[in-house]
Amino acid sequence: MAFDIDMIKKVYATMGERVDIARKLVGKPLTLAEKILYSHLWDGNPDKVFTRGKDYVDFAPDRIACQDATAQMALLQFMQAGKPKVAVPTTVHCDHLIQAKSGAAADLKSANSTSAEVFDFLESVSNKYGIGFWKPGAGIIHQVVLENYAFPGGMMIGTDSHTVNAGGLGMVAIGVGGADAVDVMAGMAWELKFPKLIGVKLTGTISGWTAPKDVILKVAEILTVKGGTGAIVEYFGPGAKALSCTGKGTICNMGAEIGATTSTFGYDESMERYLRATDRADIADAANEVKEHLTADDEVYANPEQYFDQVIEINLSELGPLLNGPFTPDLSTEVGTSMTEKATKNDWPIQVEWGLIGSCTNSSYEDLSRASSIAQQALDKGLKMKAELGINPGSEQVRFTAERDGILGIFEKLDAKIFTNACGPCIGQWARYNDPKNAPKNSIVHSFNRNFAKRADGNPNTHAFVASPELTAAIAVAGRLDFNPLVDTLINENGEEVKFDEPTGWELPPKGFDVEDAGFVPPMEDGSGVQVVVSPSSERLQLLEPFTPMQPESLQGVKLLIKAFGKCTTDHISMAGPWLRFRGHLDNIANNTLIGAVNAFNKKTNFVKNQLTGEYGAVPDTQRAYKAKGIKSIVVGDHNYGEGSSREHAAMQPRHLGVGAVLVKSFARIHETNLKKQGMLGLTFANENDYDLIQEDDTFNFIDIAEFAPDKPLTLEVVHSDGSKDTIMANHTYNDAQINWFKEGSALNVIKRENAQ
Repeated sequence: MAFDIDMIKKVYATMGERVDIARKLVGKPLTLAEKILYSHLWDGNPDKVFTRGKDYVDFAPDRIACQDATAQMALLQFMQAGKPKVAVPTTVHCDHLIQAKSGAAADLKSANSTSAEVFDFLESVSNKYGIGFWKPGAGIIHQVVLENYAFPGGMMIGTDSHTVNAGGLGMVAIGVGGADAVDVMAGMAWELKFPKLIGVKLTGTISGWTAPKDVILKVAEILTVKGGTGAIVEYFGPGAKALSCTGKGTICNMGAEIGATTSTFGYDESMERYLRATDRADIADAANEVKEHLTADDEVYANPEQYFDQVIEINLSELGPLLNGPFTPDLSTEVGTSMTEKATKNDWPIQVEWGLIGSCTNSSYEDLSRASSIAQQALDKGLKMKAELGINPGSEQVRFTAERDGILGIFEKLDAKIFTNACGPCIGQWARYNDPKNAPKNSIVHSFNRNFAKRADGNPNTHAFVASPELTAAIAVAGRLDFNPLVDTLINENGEEVKFDEPTGWELPPKGFDVEDAGFVPPMEDGSGVQVVVSPSSERLQLLEPFTPMQPESLQGVKLLIKAFGKCTTDHISMAGPWLRFRGHLDNIANNTLIGAVNAFNKKTNFVKNQLTGEYGAVPDTQRAYKAKGIKSIVVGDHNYGEGSSREHAAMQPRHLGVGAVLVKSFARIHETNLKKQGMLGLTFANENDYDLIQEDDTFNFIDIAEFAPDKPLTLEVVHSDGSKDTIMANHTYNDAQINWFKEGSALNVIKRENAQ
């Protein structure tokens, strides 16, 4: 039986009426995304039409999911909100703080020792406030959510950008910062700008070496890393219906890499099969009763150009296996000779040192079974591994079932390393090198979703390429980046020329799923007596102090902290990897603030000018010097600033250190919201070319900040070191409520005040 089945039935009970009202208001057939959005309005039944990409709307999500790295700060904030229990079903999943090194058993034991303080804190807070807790080793949050909590037509938010994975089961699931989650945990509305809609029509059929992964790799090539910003991507067509549920999840998962608000598919038979296979027949039965509301109206998919803001069509029968990378998930290359040419031209290492299969996007039973079919062929055909191979199962249920069915044993016969059911290398939790900064240039191939520099192993010289699990396995056997399994042959240990057959696998385990201990710990019915203890001397956890509002006078004489050059993701602003251990201690983790951002004036990282001394030093040290003198600072950035993870630390850390504003050419959606939630100014250049006016010794005066208002640009006076001045205009997207967050110091301050009344 499903978790929270009564809540799900309640959603379905009101959905039909709300969809019918919305359809009449809009005056035309509705997409699936619109049906879910209009049926989850905070005020209940729709009473107006919302303008896509413009109107801010209050929503009522059905549930929340948090991973351990971001849950720490989210729950530290919730503890300040003054509520005895979370208002909606919420779960915490311990998957980020387990480093991959020796193998599953040893690595999990090590994590349980080194991060015991954090795990104990998360479990006790979960117990106190009615939150479901998934132990370390239980699995990766998004695979566990797909197996247990996702349901067609639902709305979920999660404190991880890949929350969107649940779109594979027909949800609108959106990655948010912890402060957004705290709003909903505290029983308040969740605000989102009503998204634009992108339709992706899939025709034809996937076969052979082509996998669902290749669909999103192609979409990423078409839309680029920012082409989906502010939009929900809705997949449809005969090709979509032919995909498995977990395959759909893979496609939705990497929608985060195109900046999409989320991605989703209409309810179909593959979702029903998955629900029943994962012991949720009650949801399948309930969904079948309202299935016409769990997909778009027929007219929408028949004439998509009339209902979506943009339509893309991909013929799956013509789509081949792809490799995306290095250093960005939207640089797409066909396998084989195209890769040979690109790699030679760009000096990418052809030899592949590692193949990695798993992460939240490709760690299902189907993924492992298809990859294992390639591994079995390597054994049968006498091929030796040319690269090392690592596997991260998505959940304990997947791992247990795959081990029972001999799938993991096949990998182990090739000396593959089976890591814990956790994120591991995908988020930089990989002890590959003793000294990653000085590690050699190399290439790896993985089935993960992100491949930014230093993302997997901390080595800036690692060229990471994203591929399907089956292609990753084949390339790991071949050891060459340009290996094309469709046509290329390999020489086996007997000197014979052999060729891989097409991969095979199972959509669902033929014998059904099984597990002895899934790793779930339900909360106490009454947690009021639970004491949450945080030691004042802890290096890992720190109780939060409310942020102080920024007064207009403090935004005069603002110093430039750094002018970031090029790509500046949340990894650049607040690195993961070894820094994950400080995610619950704001002051300690603030020591990594912007250390990965490239200084536009010297093209170095973590080396900026201190305007008070004229000396160069680390970004956090320089900012702490400004803070000690009561001086606010500003960060200037390029396009899509804050791309990547939803981690709100990338907003909280600068705020904690005294940064008052971030001024960029454009923002990634989640990061812009996180800045607003923390009471900061997230601004964009009205004229992008004004980025070029910013000089190293600049001081900024926010001339009209006292008149901060919706739809009114701010005027910034930029004073250069020679006394000359430039006046630039800065746009913003703040509404009245968000301006109130700024004026009160943070959104949490507003919640705390309202709950105290």
